[in-house]
Amino acid sequence: MNNAEQLQQLEVSLDQAKEAVALKQAVLDLSKNKNFKKVVNDGYFKEEAARLVLIKSDDNMQEEDKQKSIGRQIDAVGTFRQYLATQIALGNMAERAIEADENTREEILEEDLSE
Repeated sequence: MNNAEQLQQLEVSLDQAKEAVALKQAVLDLSKNKNFKKVVNDGYFKEEAARLVLIKSDDNMQEEDKQKSIGRQIDAVGTFRQYLATQIALGNMAERAIEADENTREEILEEDLSE
């Protein structure tokens, strides 16, 4: 792969990494919003999760279809929470990748100048 191709590949990688960093920042911004905290952190991740766990053991909710429905809802809470955490982790990795890609780009450009 020649330097021009490497630079083009780096630009694509940088664009993707910048998108991941922007998504991470959006998640962090949301997590600071008082309404997000009230609705999602407290209402969904805590109160709704606790409610679902409690009704899972309710005698009136022991039918197989009701148990499956409750299980899916519990999984949804965890899946959404994991999605948000994953976006933060991916953004952190992307920040490190941006630094490395920018250093590589500088090295390639310096190599081109010295030729």
